[in-house]
Amino acid sequence: MSEFEDNSIIVIDDFGNEKEMQIYFTFDSEDYGKSYVLFYDPANEAEIFAAAYDAEGNLFPIEEEDQEEWNMVNEVLEAFNNEEENDEEEGDETA
Repeated sequence: MSEFEDNSIIVIDDFGNEKEMQIYFTFDSEDYGKSYVLFYDPANEAEIFAAAYDAEGNLFPIEEEDQEEWNMVNEVLEAFNNEEENDEEEGDETA
């Protein structure tokens, strides 16, 4: 995606430390009028983080109390993962 170079982003943790994260995927939500990025720490690929972002690539947290927005992000993540699994299975069948 063009907003983030090299498929990675720099985030700042609670202690002010910069950390390079890998982008898992991005998507836009018409319902919320926002763009979202899902990303992970290459040292711990099991945990996926999410944030909204603007046209300049600035990240914004998803409010903890907005459970509907979190549910939407989780649904998109599940659909993406299911699609990836299906693509892998189809690739295995043709190999």
